[in-house]
Amino acid sequence: MDMKMLIDKIFAEGKKQGINDMEVFYSAGSSLSLKVFQKELDGYSLSESEGLGLRGMYNSKMGYSYTEKVDETSIDLLVKNIKENATVIDSDDEEYIFEGSKEYKKVDTFNPKLEEVEEAEKIKFVKQLEEEAFKIDNRIQSVETCVYGDGYGETIMSNTKGLYLHDKSNIAYTYVVVVAKENEDIKTGMAYRTGNDFSKFNPKEIAEEAVKEALSMLGAKSVKSGDYPVVIRNNAAADLLEAFEGIFSAENVQKNLSLLKGKLNEQIGSEKFTLVDDPFMEGGLASRSFDGEGVASKYKKVVDKGVLKTYFHNLKTAKKDGVETTGNASKSSYKSSVGIAPSNLYVEKGEKTLEEIISSMDKGILITELQGLHSGLNSVSGDFSLAALGYEIKDGKIAKAVEQITVAGNYFELLKNIEETGSDLKFGLPGEAYIGSPSLKIKKLAIAGE
Repeated sequence: MDMKMLIDKIFAEGKKQGINDMEVFYSAGSSLSLKVFQKELDGYSLSESEGLGLRGMYNSKMGYSYTEKVDETSIDLLVKNIKENATVIDSDDEEYIFEGSKEYKKVDTFNPKLEEVEEAEKIKFVKQLEEEAFKIDNRIQSVETCVYGDGYGETIMSNTKGLYLHDKSNIAYTYVVVVAKENEDIKTGMAYRTGNDFSKFNPKEIAEEAVKEALSMLGAKSVKSGDYPVVIRNNAAADLLEAFEGIFSAENVQKNLSLLKGKLNEQIGSEKFTLVDDPFMEGGLASRSFDGEGVASKYKKVVDKGVLKTYFHNLKTAKKDGVETTGNASKSSYKSSVGIAPSNLYVEKGEKTLEEIISSMDKGILITELQGLHSGLNSVSGDFSLAALGYEIKDGKIAKAVEQITVAGNYFELLKNIEETGSDLKFGLPGEAYIGSPSLKIKKLAIAGE
């Protein structure tokens, strides 16, 4: 059935049942995952999903319902569930359906060439990735994980106020984890790539990065406990930002779950720290022309040279604060209610390479990996204590690999103590948002070691 026709029938039945404003959120997608182990295809997963969410105002309350059966037979149940849901909701937060923005910037996140890549070619690629890892060095004992995946998604948003928006996107990713062994010493290394251009995935280059990381950690030892100047490498800095991203959400601010409450237009970080949310970024895996409420997306500097300029808002939080929404409403699926999330969120890069930053230090620690991010930090207080891996820096050079250390500090203090941002901006694997950072030089952090 034509989707527009189905949506019109849902709205007609809803109005008949006393539901005023309504909004349909339709999403469909597919995902493929391939895993190779010892030259054989060890894992294969192909899944497709489709669903439709409906929300609407009934007796001045917003009700939600959804279905995975996208046809006329679901209409009655969708409408019935809206009425029941709205009746039991006891929140005083005002919600409403958005009539649409004046203008939407076109964002192209769909690459038709990715759809044309044959499955056999993808399998060949992931097998080659494993093979290349073994070729590089005989100390590579095994390839622990070797995965290629891709996916396609389509979204339609339509409401009774005349809004009709359509978006489609696709993505590919690959990652490999290798295990190096020398005598009794065993270390792992990982590398990954993301994007939607399959031709840019180079198996040899990715394998070399993972192998280099694993080999460089052989012989790693701890260091003496103390306060050290620290460089957090781009990938680890992006992971840390992702863990604390919620502090910029207006919903958390309004619920007293963020220490950034009342700090708008105040200096919350070093002048070297600028945080950007760019939904129009070329190649951004969370680029979009509209948010989860149909509001036109907006480029924004959340923090500009250390000064907090805005929180992330959806319509509900914006109305509460008497400001305009920032276009950061999120709806991770047709089943979800409206939340808040950034799009392509990153720390603006500086001019110095990682090598130049290291060469400027007499001593310090370069942190390449942070572990326990879900359990070793408190996103409200900002305190963190995390197991880490990396290298010791002496006289402007990397001296030795470091393990069995814990790095501790406070994220709000860390932002104030950023002395340099590198030129090596890197994004992590995508989730609800696509988060990146360059390497960050921090004045000092507590390192617990020997």
